Order: sequence, then C-alpha cells, then structure tokens
Amino acid sequence: MTAFTALLAPRLRRAAAPSTPSRAAPLDLAALVGADGWNRLPAAVQRRFGCAHGDTTYIGHLELGCSRIGGWYALATRLFGGPLTGIRATGVTTTVRVSDDGRGGVVWERCFHRNTMLGADHVRTVRSTKQLDRDGRLFERTDGGLSMALDVFEERGSLVFQSRGFSLVWGRLRLPVPALLTPGTCRVMHTDLGGGFFRFTLSMVHPLWGQTFHQSGVFADPHTDL
Repeated sequence: MTAFTALLAPRLRRAAAPSTPSRAAPLDLAALVGADGWNRLPAAVQRRFGCAHGDTTYIGHLELGCSRIGGWYALATRLFGGPLTGIRATGVTTTVRVSDDGRGGVVWERCFHRNTMLGADHVRTVRSTKQLDRDGRLFERTDGGLSMALDVFEERGSLVFQSRGFSLVWGRLRLPVPALLTPGTCRVMHTDLGGGFFRFTLSMVHPLWGQTFHQSGVFADPHTDL
C-alpha cells in the first residue's frame, strides 16, 4: 500500500459506510401550547405529555355514550380506522397505550373491554397518531386515514385538544370532509386529579344533531406523583 493510498483509505471507508436515517424530532406539545399555558399545567400533566416521554400504559374505567345518529357515525368511520365507538355502557375497563412512533408522532392505542364474571374480555381497539403536518400544526390520524386538525391549549389547569376540522388523508392526498358530514367538533380534556390519577373527557357536538358522543372516566398513572 502506497503512502497516498494509506491516507485515502479512511476517507473511502467513511464514504462507503451506509448512512443512518435521521430520527425525526419528537412531538413537542409544550411549544404548541405556549410557555404561559404550559407552566399553568400540573407537573404530572407536563410529564405525561412532555417531549420524548417514555412509553406508558394507563388503565381505567370509562363511561361511554353516543346518540342514535352517533351510532351511525361510528359504523361509517370504521371504514377508515375511526376512533369512535357505538358502545353505550358504564364502567368499561379501558387500557390506553402511549408510544413514540419513531417518526415524530405519538401513538395512542385504546383497548375497550367487556367486564364479565371471568374477567375483562377484549371488545375493540382504536388506534391513532398525533403528529405535525407540513405547516407545523397538530393533527391526529387513524391508521385508515381519517384525520382531524387540532388546537391544543391549557384551560383552568387542564390540557385540552379541540378539533378544527376533519379530512381523509392517504399519502400526500388530503380530502377535506364538510363539517355537516362529520360527527361534530371533538373536544378532549385531560384533568389531573392528584395522587397518580387523572380524568379523561371526550365530547363531540354536531352543529345540527347536538352531542353525538360522550366519554368520561378516571385512569391510573403508573408513575404516581405522591
């Protein structure tokens, strides 16, 4: 090996080495909420929704309700992996798994169970991912492509997600859904109760049909803040 080749070899090895794809920056809800609103949230809420937090599983019980029209919406949105359920029940055991998708989004997987004498049987799973669009605004998309644009903000110590509109998304194609054809404005509220518990509340209100869906329940945080 000549002296010139010996000097050049390390550069050739570096050039030939396969490049490692860069990992997308994690979803930063604190930046979307803004410093003032984020600082008004309890420390437990900041941790649960903080940037790049670890994968977590929450277990709780939900009260599920929907109107008759809401039931039809639930059936229709299942074609697109819709996160809506037409179940009407109280005390539904629910498991929520939150994980990083590795592409800058956060996956929320909700498993509903039916309570029986032999335990809790799995009934349905809905899965969606919160992430940023090309304009840096928050949206949530199901695996089937149903998507809703979201505002996120603090309100009286709770973290609130509220929809601005719905669309169907397949790759780069985005098809807006007229408001009257949607189940209505979706509002989700996360309220810390202290002692490692929080309340989840969801409501959807249609401009003509009124409330189409309502869910409310208390969940336990495995990372209890005492």
